[in-house]
Amino acid sequence: MLSLYVPGDSFVHRAPAAAKLAILVICGAALFVVSGIPVHAAELALLAGLFHAARLPWRDTFRQLRTALIFLVPIFLFHVFVTDWTLGLETVLRILVLLLLAVLVTLTTRTTDMIDVLEAAVRPLRHVGVNPSKTGMMLSMVIRFIPMMMREAQEVLEAQRARGLDRNAIALLMPLLIKTLKMADDLSEAIEARGYDPEPVVPVWRRKG
Repeated sequence: MLSLYVPGDSFVHRAPAAAKLAILVICGAALFVVSGIPVHAAELALLAGLFHAARLPWRDTFRQLRTALIFLVPIFLFHVFVTDWTLGLETVLRILVLLLLAVLVTLTTRTTDMIDVLEAAVRPLRHVGVNPSKTGMMLSMVIRFIPMMMREAQEVLEAQRARGLDRNAIALLMPLLIKTLKMADDLSEAIEARGYDPEPVVPVWRRKG
């Protein structure tokens, strides 16, 4: 996700990250309440207009959706043979609208801005022991580690394929697990060496006085 943001000066880019994430959550919930193929088709047309206004290259959009599109075909075929093709088309359109909306938010919002919003969102939970600083750091590390783990998995797969073990699940998972644990241990030592100690959070029931 660190490389997904596409710089721009459109009104979509300039919109606050909090507003975009709130719209994503609200629209994501509303999609499963509102029904009708024409409605979802209109939503797709609106999203296409927003993508055009944001001047986002369709290549980047398709790159984010290509894996999900593979799963939409069997979902549609399942409904064709089991229920009804119109229900299948509506389901596919609903999922596609949600995915496109998520991609639009991702491509037009900096990762740091999204983390700041999520950190602010959990700040009221300080009273029950949730540390917003640690939550933000955890989210940023998860986002940073996803491409790293994918790269490590690809390296392990290529190494085991050269040994003829690419079909052995244990031979693939064990080296990846060891690399992951080693990476986590190194990160823990680096954080401790730098004296990282965010403001402690004490739950209400543990406070004195």
